[in-house]
Amino acid sequence: MENKIKVGIVGSAGYTGGELLRVLIYHPQVEIVFANSASNAGNSVAAVHNDLFGDTDLVFSADFHSNIDVLFLCVGHGDARKFLDNNPVDSSVKIIDLSQDYRLRANVSYQGQSFVYGLPELNREAIRSAQYIANPGCFATNIQLALLPLAAKGLLPKDVHVNATTGSTGAGQKPSATTHFSWRNNNLSAYKSFEHQHLQEISESLDQLQTGFLPISEKTLLERAAEKIHFVPQRGDFARGIFSASYVECALTEEEAYALYETYYAEHPFTWVSRENIDLKQVVNTNKSIIHLEKHGNQLLILNATDNLLKGASGQAVQNMNLLFGLDERTGLNLKSVGF
Repeated sequence: MENKIKVGIVGSAGYTGGELLRVLIYHPQVEIVFANSASNAGNSVAAVHNDLFGDTDLVFSADFHSNIDVLFLCVGHGDARKFLDNNPVDSSVKIIDLSQDYRLRANVSYQGQSFVYGLPELNREAIRSAQYIANPGCFATNIQLALLPLAAKGLLPKDVHVNATTGSTGAGQKPSATTHFSWRNNNLSAYKSFEHQHLQEISESLDQLQTGFLPISEKTLLERAAEKIHFVPQRGDFARGIFSASYVECALTEEEAYALYETYYAEHPFTWVSRENIDLKQVVNTNKSIIHLEKHGNQLLILNATDNLLKGASGQAVQNMNLLFGLDERTGLNLKSVGF
């Protein structure tokens, strides 16, 4: 590619914006045109994202314009729609939204075009030809990747049970009572049990593959999703990553289950199936998702580990950008895990 992809980032001072900058600074086909942050305008990027000291001379800007090829929205939930309402974007500009504003089927339209749900392992071909992408949520990415192969074969039963633990960065950069170090350290708690908002996008994706998985009723989408997916999210005593344990009734043998998962993900470069037990450190600081299966009686246990800020957010956003512009989806994402 002779001409580099011109990128603008709105909301670039938060965790997802910082991770996006960390990846895109070294992306061989990208030129970062502006890193927008109204609260940090005039400050150097490295003054806020200290890990980028020595890597970039970028300065945060309060300006926004459409003289770019792709716009990343790294703003809070509800703020992406407000931003686009108040700052019309030229129709030639591709948009990748990291908030939840355009993920659900009922909320996908902008300027007469639909946002495509940006999970490459589900919608790779649709992403390639899209104009707008709704980047999935971090829990949603992890849990969907654990369940998609079963849904693709119509093997999801009536009840799906999920327990998943996330690091403190999943709550965003703004401090709160449950992200404060003195509370989070040496601690563990559950929250939003059976009613986490990511259940909605998870259930719609599973229903896309296994028609009829999502029950039709007068109840809300979240209520219908919770009837099928019994999800207990937890806050972990670590900064980044998600580790989930899902289990379902399944007639497949363990070997048959491995064959199913390995076949489904054979052509997807970031999702791996491990026959050895897995741990979170294998994926932290990478765009990988690593899955491990175990059969216990009639229950299939699916373990999955992902980095919530990369495969669960900014790394996946770059993966989607690569697909939008005809690049190998691995470009710029050869990131190494933290090791031991």
